[in-house]
Amino acid sequence: MILHCVLLRLKAAMTGEEKQALLASVVALKEVIPGILDVRYGPNVSPEGLHGGFVDGFVVTFENAEARDAYLVHPEHVAVGERIVSSTDGGLAGLLVFDFNL
Repeated sequence: MILHCVLLRLKAAMTGEEKQALLASVVALKEVIPGILDVRYGPNVSPEGLHGGFVDGFVVTFENAEARDAYLVHPEHVAVGERIVSSTDGGLAGLLVFDFNL
């Protein structure tokens, strides 16, 4: 399995409703892209203060690397990804992506 971790530095002007809708669009990908086992999201709750401005995030668990790779180019993911990038502070600089094997 692959755990796909995405940390977000969202624009300060985003409302709570906009943020919720954005993250719900990520969760909805589970229904249309094969190989997604689970999607979770939420705010950073670490007391360490080492978030570097990345205070929201989500994780997607995939069956395997092939499922993750298919997700990356799937048109629904591409559309959601574009929406995420336009919602972050600094575009791609407002994202941190880290994948690892489970």
